[in-house]
Amino acid sequence: MRVKIEFPGAIIFTTNLRVRITDINYGNHTGNHALVGLLHEARLQWLMSVGFSELNAGGTSLIMADLAIAFQQESYYGDELTIELYAEMATPKSFNLYYKVFKQSMPEKPVASAKTAMVCFNYDTKKTVPITAALKHVLERG
Repeated sequence: MRVKIEFPGAIIFTTNLRVRITDINYGNHTGNHALVGLLHEARLQWLMSVGFSELNAGGTSLIMADLAIAFQQESYYGDELTIELYAEMATPKSFNLYYKVFKQSMPEKPVASAKTAMVCFNYDTKKTVPITAALKHVLERG
């Protein structure tokens, strides 16, 4: 059974990234490991755009609890990709980020859809912590 990813609400962030030669695998298209790196880059750019980082996202750190990707078409060296991010609250300590990836030349057909579960985490105590008010505000303003 294929992974199905449903996008909630409105876009909270959009970025454009170019497929690099180091992203290409032996099949001459973007490797799945490289797409994970592009998603990570998009997430960090979003965090930086609101003055956060993964180690200080409004007073908490973040850790990825899971990742799901549904590949829908190939992308190649030099392709300009647009990545849209969407967010939803999941639990008092976690939220989900959704990623829609498409070629700028073909916005009607996604390259991939993805979801990451992000958990608020204290790296000193190695325990999960509640979402802070500042992070909640950023997630809900999308």
